[in-house]
Amino acid sequence: MTVTFDGSNVRFSFGIPRGNDGLNGTNGTNGSDGINGSNGSDGAPGEVTSAQLSAAISGTSGNTNSVSTLGQAADGSYNPQQMQDLMNKVDELINVLRR
Repeated sequence: MTVTFDGSNVRFSFGIPRGNDGLNGTNGTNGSDGINGSNGSDGAPGEVTSAQLSAAISGTSGNTNSVSTLGQAADGSYNPQQMQDLMNKVDELINVLRR
């Protein structure tokens, strides 16, 4: 630590001592064999068949194709029937999206 005074200010300078480097640690184990650290066995290949792909995507948003469009233009004023049609269409869509 050093201390200086310039006539109106006292300045302190601190240094942080650095310790010695530590020793290197040992390598950990990898995979299922904890004794010699060998790697585990390879997993199954990631390819899928066309049938598996078709089964996986059969539950996607294509299921909404059965919901027809509302086919209405917005009314310039409040129209209770139009609001009910909209709520019915939203309910229909929600029910189709449930799995």
